[in-house]
Amino acid sequence: FALLIMNKGMRTRLGCLSHKSDSCSDFTAILPDKPNRALKRLSTEEATRWADSFDVLLSHKYGVAAFRAFLKTEFSEENLEFWLACEEFKKTRSTAKLVSKAHRIFEEFVDVQAPREVNIDFQTREATRKNMQEPSLTCFDQAQGKVHSLMEKDSYPRFLRSKMYLDLLSQSQRRLS
Repeated sequence: FALLIMNKGMRTRLGCLSHKSDSCSDFTAILPDKPNRALKRLSTEEATRWADSFDVLLSHKYGVAAFRAFLKTEFSEENLEFWLACEEFKKTRSTAKLVSKAHRIFEEFVDVQAPREVNIDFQTREATRKNMQEPSLTCFDQAQGKVHSLMEKDSYPRFLRSKMYLDLLSQSQRRLS
């Protein structure tokens, strides 16, 4: 009986947390650089295109900012941060920097009990660990692909249905009228 009551309380708390993503309507906090000017520059067409595909969203700096804010409400922003870190890592040209950056990314996101551990399967984690023996520009490709797929299939559809995104669209449309 006590377990049932505890379970109900936990469900209620988790339910509140899962609805948190619908409570944000002030977008000035999520946009990079000068938020008021940024929001004014964001066109309805740009915000609407984010729904075309996950990669379109990720290619737009305000799309990334809005998606990051959404993921924070779901306590899963580490997925996007890891994906972005991998994208930045692929631009590394110095071999010395490549090795240190690879280890930093692995320790922060991939290693078991990492501070911002991403949700990947054991085989992917182990393959990435093996890649760390001789880091290369592609050492995170498998893990990054899994995280991309997880966000695309799970978080992205919720983002598109969220009050946050729908309010952003309606705010950009109101500016036009």
